[in-house]
Amino acid sequence: MTEIASSDTKPLGKLAYFPVGFFSSIMGLYGTALAFHAAGFAGPSIWIAGFATLVFACILTLYAAKAVLHPSEVAADWNHPVKIAFFPAISISLLLGATALRGAMPDIAAGVWIAGAALQAMLTLAVIASWIGHRGFGAGHLSPAWFIPAVGNVVAPIAGVPLGYIEVSWYFFSVGLLFWVILLTIVINRLVFHEPMAAKLRPTLVILIAPPAVGFLAWTQLNGGVVDPMARVLMHLGLFFTALVVTQIPALLRLPFALSFWALSFPFAAMTVACFRYAELTTSGAVFAPLAWVLLGVLSVIVVALLARTTLAVLRSEICLPE
Repeated sequence: MTEIASSDTKPLGKLAYFPVGFFSSIMGLYGTALAFHAAGFAGPSIWIAGFATLVFACILTLYAAKAVLHPSEVAADWNHPVKIAFFPAISISLLLGATALRGAMPDIAAGVWIAGAALQAMLTLAVIASWIGHRGFGAGHLSPAWFIPAVGNVVAPIAGVPLGYIEVSWYFFSVGLLFWVILLTIVINRLVFHEPMAAKLRPTLVILIAPPAVGFLAWTQLNGGVVDPMARVLMHLGLFFTALVVTQIPALLRLPFALSFWALSFPFAAMTVACFRYAELTTSGAVFAPLAWVLLGVLSVIVVALLARTTLAVLRSEICLPE
């Protein structure tokens, strides 16, 4: 039976290596939809959100099939020190989907948000429990991808507050903010005092932008839209990390393509939305509104390029390969 399976079921062989990192593309697509909505492009925002939902359904179906047919490979993903951080991208995608749906379909958005929040809470506990377990991690295992579970918590209040889940949103914001500070310290230590990250992981440097940008959006939901000192600190930290990442772009562009390049999309989307929101809530619109439009243009180029390059990689069978 084993020999027949290995020789006659070639598609199942590909499926066994379907990467959990694919879910990061959904975060980027939903983030792009929200960025276009923040810019006032309601029509394109709906189309992008619809496309993101379709892609999400396809990726979720394929990964669920992998879980059924190749459970040992899913277990290997979970036990991998880098890949484990991408599992919360599933729940983050649900939370972002709820945010995109909130205006047009609030009842459906509420159901999606509850599912995403419940899954995010469970995955956060499971991932952190795995981190502090008896396994040993080396510096080479650490990357900004470890921010993903923390960022997912901070995403929750963006739709959770308008949907009426105030206290739960405070819980997610508190947990996300705490672990962002902890992980930021560890990640900076790793980047400064240890060997450079592997080429495949270097695009995850862009994730540094996401926590303060998303944190600003969440905080202004929780405090009723007031740009207080905390909001300003988060916003300006987002600006700093954006500038820092821009200095790394030339080096990143010389790297061979990998799915980790999708890490560029969601952080730029979050910063774009944050700039539009900051321009709306403050008297600094003359500075932040143009910056938001520039970021929206950069985000559009990034997403179109990633879609094209990912499609090409699929056609060339460069994805779903054993490592």
